[in-house]
Amino acid sequence: MKSFSESYKNAGVDVTAGYKSVELMKEHIKRTKIDGVLSGIGGFGGLFAPNLAGMKEPVLVSGTDGVGTKLKLAFLLDKHDTIGIDCVAMCVNDVVCGGAAPLFFLDYMAVGKNIPEKMADIVSGVAEGCVQSGCALVGGETAEMPGFYPIDEYDLAGFCVGIVDKDKIIDGAKLKAGDTLIGIASSGVHSNGFSLVRKVFGIDESSINNTYDELEKPLGETLLTPTRIYVKPVLSVIQQCKVNAVSHITGGGFYENIPRMLTAGLAAKIDKSALEILPIFNVIQRVGNIPERDMFNTFNMGVGMVLAVDSSDADKAVEILNNSGEKAYVIGEVVKGDEGVIFA
Repeated sequence: MKSFSESYKNAGVDVTAGYKSVELMKEHIKRTKIDGVLSGIGGFGGLFAPNLAGMKEPVLVSGTDGVGTKLKLAFLLDKHDTIGIDCVAMCVNDVVCGGAAPLFFLDYMAVGKNIPEKMADIVSGVAEGCVQSGCALVGGETAEMPGFYPIDEYDLAGFCVGIVDKDKIIDGAKLKAGDTLIGIASSGVHSNGFSLVRKVFGIDESSINNTYDELEKPLGETLLTPTRIYVKPVLSVIQQCKVNAVSHITGGGFYENIPRMLTAGLAAKIDKSALEILPIFNVIQRVGNIPERDMFNTFNMGVGMVLAVDSSDADKAVEILNNSGEKAYVIGEVVKGDEGVIFA
């Protein structure tokens, strides 16, 4: 007998819509299958058998995050096929900071009303993020919660698990004064600081389509640009160069995230003139009349990831990153001190 509850449907939860959502998702999830995946979608848990060949002491590294209030823009634009990339990016970019390669990802969607086609759009983005980072989407959960979320809104979060050999963990232990700081360009605001962004622009159905001379696209489309996923190029640099620390520039900007990769007695000296600040940040600062200090303490300012590499490998690291399609350049160096981040 097929599962169906008229009473539950009358309460606002349609289990048959959930079944249709899963069917529509399967084609996207199939794209993410990699060696190690042992189970399909629909079981109570996702099964994954990691390849441990060549590893002496494998260590699992995990990361979890959501998309935050950037979702409000997806609702206003009724565009849901890229927001899943953001969800994956916020997790896998964190995991790779420890030198780990992501293995698998799971997502969680809480919705006011399960609209199968919309759910499939969201998962298509999650799947794309997994493909970009080389990990598998092995499961997830869609919870229909009428009365808790408006019928046209949802929340999206997820987590990933990666793996690294213990002696190859990047934790800043080898960081030293003289190391070169390399910045990798961001694609925009990524997925942090959107509460401030929405306040600055008073984002609603009309302002979301505003245009600015500095921007090539309307405001909403510019802001919805998905977070860049750095996993594959960063792992390539790690394999070929002496990378001593890595920082993912998320909420808290430079002042909060760069110190997380530093060790006692060391500071990051940033050459402000070298930074290639994206136009969207200039617009945010101007329209919101935001102090520069607050901008660098909230946004990535055009640099989504920072690598501290041995100075002898700096040119090679930049070349590897640029050849992989990223835009990378030297933004400073590690110096002695306890100031955290120093702009020069």
